[in-house]
Amino acid sequence: MAPTKVLTGARVVLPTGTVDDGRVTVEGTRIADTAPGGSGTAETVDLGGHWVVPGFVDLHNHGGGGASFAGGTAEDVLKGVHTHRTHGTTTVVASAVTGDLDFLARHAGMLAELAQQGEIAGIHFEGPFISPCRKGAHDEGLLRDPEPAEVRKLVDAAHGHARMMTLATELPGGLDSVRLLAEHGVIAAVGHTDATYEQTLQAVDAGATVATHLFNAMPPLGHRAPGPITALLEDERVTVELINDGTHLHPAALRLAFHHAGADRVAFITDAMDAAGFGDGRYMLGPMEVEVADGVARLVEGGSIAGSTLTLDRAFKRAVTVDGLPVEDVVRAISANPARLLGLDDRIGSLEPGKDADLVVLDEGFDLVGVMRRGEWVIDPRLG
Repeated sequence: MAPTKVLTGARVVLPTGTVDDGRVTVEGTRIADTAPGGSGTAETVDLGGHWVVPGFVDLHNHGGGGASFAGGTAEDVLKGVHTHRTHGTTTVVASAVTGDLDFLARHAGMLAELAQQGEIAGIHFEGPFISPCRKGAHDEGLLRDPEPAEVRKLVDAAHGHARMMTLATELPGGLDSVRLLAEHGVIAAVGHTDATYEQTLQAVDAGATVATHLFNAMPPLGHRAPGPITALLEDERVTVELINDGTHLHPAALRLAFHHAGADRVAFITDAMDAAGFGDGRYMLGPMEVEVADGVARLVEGGSIAGSTLTLDRAFKRAVTVDGLPVEDVVRAISANPARLLGLDDRIGSLEPGKDADLVVLDEGFDLVGVMRRGEWVIDPRLG
């Protein structure tokens, strides 16, 4: 049995609010208590002057550390997962990108094995069922209409580990595919779409519950043609993904989304590609070549933004120090809300007794200094 760990002295963000000079007791892989007290024989870690928040949960991530979730080997995926863990993401969904349908099915089988082992929390299919008008960094030659039989092929290939699929729901078969996904417990996400306001509402009525990286890869908000952004923001059934890297969104757009949707309907994501936590250079995103310069990823051909190099610790710090959001709202967006969407909020997403001991330690400036996953330090704050 691992020794009981008692984390003391930090500002601890609980579902009920922030507790100054808080205390978190960890026994084995679980949180035992978040109240004063504890065993006199426990290993005590003094975290005075720091914050303790729940481990981050990333719904939408294509890779990191120089490795790809979208086309790499199992070893590549594990490398990327570890990179993001060192940046506080204790739970990650591996996102695929548009590719040949048979390749995507085979790749989903490999990712499903890693999900079965608990290394990833499941699979997100971003493409190929998206609009050529809003393809972003996807290969137009491989795009397809969301024919329900083909959607079902990918869901089946994931062996119960398909968590989310991004669709342009206005395309032929789109609404039937949304209904199919909902019936199989897979999140239907509206994204890379050219849908109208009315078409987007039809998708939500059919069962879509997530907006894939809101504002990006969809028509802009217009005063006569409000488009998908307005529909997704105003519908209380929808959680909106936001990429808070300072490139994908102007701070005013991020604040607009928070103000209109509310903190309980926002999920921070990275949409990271291989360069996250690694550096500038040339990379592949699926079949597309990407140039990363000054931390911004763009297609070599055409210059479209191609994912991000974001890690969630940077998104957290930016949300508090640049966007001026309350820490408790950021915790909801980066931990609690995505955990709820994944149906894992009984185990992760908040610091509560009985849940996995997944947590992040931040200093007074909101820089990451410690990460614990399932009771074990990934980064020990005492060693930095």
